[in-house]
This record gives sequence, C-alpha cells and structure tokens, in this order.
Amino acid sequence: MLTELRIKNFAIIETLTLPLARGFNVLSGETGAGKSIIVGALGLLLGERASADLIRTGAERASVEGVFDIGDRPEIRAALDERGIDVEEGTVVLKREITPGRARAWINGTTVNAGLLAEIGRLLVNLHGQHEAQTLLDPDAQRRILDAFAGATEQASEVRQAYDDLASIVRDISQLTARRAEAERRADYLKHVVKEVSEAQLTEGEDVRLEDEARRLEHAEELRSLASGIAASLDGEEDSVLPKLGTLSRHLASIQKIDPTLSRLQESYDAAFYALESLARELEEYESTVELDPERLEEVRRRRDLIFRLTKKYGGSLDAVIRTGDEARVELDLVDSAGLDIRQLETREREARSKLNERAAALTKLRRAGAERLASAVDGILPELGMRDGHLDVALRPAKAIGPCGAEDVEFCVSLNIGHEARALSRVASGGELSRVMLALKTILARLDGVPTLVFDEVDAGIGGRVGLEVGETMRRVASNHQVFAITHLPQIAARAHNHILVSKGARGGVTTADVAVMKGDDRVREVARMLGGDPESELSRAHARELLDSAATALRVSEPERRAPRSARA
Repeated sequence: MLTELRIKNFAIIETLTLPLARGFNVLSGETGAGKSIIVGALGLLLGERASADLIRTGAERASVEGVFDIGDRPEIRAALDERGIDVEEGTVVLKREITPGRARAWINGTTVNAGLLAEIGRLLVNLHGQHEAQTLLDPDAQRRILDAFAGATEQASEVRQAYDDLASIVRDISQLTARRAEAERRADYLKHVVKEVSEAQLTEGEDVRLEDEARRLEHAEELRSLASGIAASLDGEEDSVLPKLGTLSRHLASIQKIDPTLSRLQESYDAAFYALESLARELEEYESTVELDPERLEEVRRRRDLIFRLTKKYGGSLDAVIRTGDEARVELDLVDSAGLDIRQLETREREARSKLNERAAALTKLRRAGAERLASAVDGILPELGMRDGHLDVALRPAKAIGPCGAEDVEFCVSLNIGHEARALSRVASGGELSRVMLALKTILARLDGVPTLVFDEVDAGIGGRVGLEVGETMRRVASNHQVFAITHLPQIAARAHNHILVSKGARGGVTTADVAVMKGDDRVREVARMLGGDPESELSRAHARELLDSAATALRVSEPERRAPRSARA
C-alpha cells in the first residue's frame, strides 16, 4: 500500500507530505485547493507524461516520491527482483523528477525509464481519474473488463495471436498470387532478360579485369620497350649499373680494412646489389610475357562493349546486370513453382483458420459464462449505490466474422428502472449513473485484482444525499481488501473514511501553495460541517456533522450478509 506521498515544487505545491493509512482514505478541501494536483502528481509518479510546465513558479525542478509497503505482496517483490531492483524490508520507493527539458525516474534508488516506472506503478496503484468512467462507453474497454472478470484475458490473447497468424498467411497467399500473375504478364520480357544475361556468361569483377587487360594490350610495344631499357640499364651493358657496383664493392672493402667499424656498410651494399639484380631479372621476365596480340585486343574490346551495353540497359554496373538476371530468373520460376507454394500456403491457411475457430469458440464459452456472472454481481451492488432497480446486461453480439478480438462484440446495456428494457450504457446513463456503474465494476474487479491501492478522483460526480452514503459504504467495503484513496466533495463519503485528510491553500513567501492535515476529532467534525454547506464554527452545523459521522459509524456496524441481501428481500 501507499504509505506516504512526497511532493516538492509541483504546480502550486511547494513542499507537501501526504500520510496515508490502510483502509479507506479520503481527501477533501475547497475547490481549487489542490486536490486534483495531488492526484496529478501521483499520476506522474506512475509514469504519466512529464512536462516542464508542472514545475512550480520560481523553482528549478519538481519531484514526486511515493513510499509503498509491499511486505504482504510477494508477487510485487518477485517482479522487482526479475528486473534487477533490490527491495529491503518490504519497502518500495518510486521517485520522479522534472527539470526543463528532462525527466528522470528511480525505483529504490535505481535509475529507470518511464516505461519501467509505469510498469511497476501499475502493479502498485490503480488510478481511476475523473474521466475514466467515460471509458465505459468504449466497446473495447467493456470487452477488456468482461475478459478480466471471466478469466479470459489469456484466451483473448491467444485468439489475437491466432488471428494475426492467419492474417499473415492470407497476406502471403495474396502477395504470391499477385506476384505470379505479374510474372505471367511479364513472362516474354523476363525470358528475354534471362537469355541475354545468361548467354553473356558474366562473372563478378570481369569489367575491371578486361579494362586492365585492354590497357596492357593497347600499350604492349611501349611496355616491352620500357622494361627492356630498364633491364639493360641495370645489367647487360658495359656502363650499366650492376657492373659499376662491382667497382664500388672494391672501394668499400678498402674502407673497411682501414676502419673495421664500418663493416655494417657491407650489409647495406649487398642488399642494394641483390635488389637491383632481382629487379633486372623481373623486368626481363615481364618483357617476355608482354605479347603483341591484335586479335586478343579486338576480342577484349568486343567483350567490353557487350558489358557496357548490358550495364547501360540493366542498372549501370556489372553487379546490377548479374542481379537483374538472377531476379528475372526467380520471377520467371514463379510461373511454374508458385502453384505448389500457394497450395502449401492454402493448407496452412485451413489449419490456421481451424485453430482460430477453436480458440474463438473457447473464448466465447468463457465470455458467456463470465457475462452472466458479471451481470449478476453488478446487479447485487447497484442497489447499494442508490440504483435499487438497476440491472446490467452484458450482451454478446455475433460478429460478421471472427476478428482479432474474437467471434463477438461485447456491449454493456443497463436498465435503471423497472419495466424498461436494457439499452446501451451510452444511451441511458447520466454522468452520476455512469460513475456508479464504474464503481460497481471496480468493486467487483477489485476482488480479483492484486493491485494493493485503488485511487478514485471525484467518483462522486453527479450524486448526493442517500446515494452518497451508499457509495461511501461501498468504497469502505472495497477497502477491506485494498487500500482506497478517494478525492471527494461529499460529506457522506468523507464520513465513511478511516483516514480523512484536508487540503488547504495558502500563501508562502508571496506565492500560493497547498498544505495537508489529517482530520481527527473536532477538526474532522468542522471539515464535515463545511462540506455539508454550513458554518464550521456554528454549533448547529457541527451537530449535523456529528450526526452524519455517528450515522456512518452505526451503518458500518451492519453485517455484510444483511447489507448484501437479495433485492427481493429489500423490496
């Protein structure tokens, strides 16, 4: 559960520490005092989008920190361990900080991204915002609620996967059929390309090799003359280099007799002599390999012209020509081979469709059973929320074809008065009624949900009077299994809380800020009197507040079996 929420320099809040307890917590205060800002800070802590606009005027950064006790939630500890986050003494601390242009997050001191923060946050808190009841009007949301209640979430995921698998095979068949039709249309052209490229018998890098060979053949005489001249200058003539080096050798020997320390020079001389001698031999051999071959030169030129024409026609390079030929051959093969491939895909399609049908049927079975149980469970709670004749019908309407969400559409229909048929929720429910239907669903799902903390931001919209008392009692019952934290303007709901916190707005250093205080004893009586619309200092108003608090305490002593009596017993 959430034990403490610390907020600093967030919107109008300078520094605020919100203490929360087990059971049912309520937050009250004048409009504009900062109640929704606190919920917004909690949302930021749970991974919602950060903005520098949230930083308090005059501050450099804003931060929100939440302390959670998960000592009785080993599954959450295990989830953190899997992600490499240490948990000490059953405590988890989530922190989010905003600076201009940047937002950072931590879990137990370990830096994490917003995605992981949100993932862990969803395990800790379920936040029901002011507008979440509107999601009940969304068929997708209604389907997800039913699947969660019916234990069909995993089966629904399997149906979606089976549908995606089938859709992928159908796409492959469509694409292959289209490619074969295109290949058949282009068959004559493809055959021409394959024939032309195949007959050329091209090899990779051939154009470079032909260019080098042509250059040698075109300059054969010049190459032979140059090689012969250099070889002769090195060796073979009276005044060539190597004979002269023999004379230098004798002079070098004379120097070494006089100065033996110069013996190393002999090694340099020998290396130079042998290198020049080797160069002369290689040039002589090279000269003998250079041939004057006009016929070969003409053949090379013809080959170069062929490659040039093909590269100009099929892509600008030899590699592109070879690739074009290969692609044309593959495409042409489709005319003959695609039929077999399509038949194999059609076999896979039948198997995938059968698998989808089986999984969709299993999902439908779970949904039908779950729809009846969910409707019955909601019908049992609606009277407690002031909708004594309310009835929920979870309708399953067959879809035209099995889709990614199954074989049926899910629609929540309600009848709020005796003798009226159930209609779509969007057509019959007011804002207050919609909020109460959502609360009824939350109450039921909470029994299945492992999230320890439920937050309701102004779930009391559109209700009052005796209905407010019943809503408060329902939320307190939910708090027997979960920590509940509610923002409310209704004294009937606030009177049912285990822990009542007041948000007030004031000024600090000339700048507006918000503060909180836990209401106990006379302070709580005064706050409930204010919420009732009276003067908190009036004895009459305080007496009325005490009466409401006392009546709430009396109502809460009523046994659960009596409170959940069948509708017929209440009539």
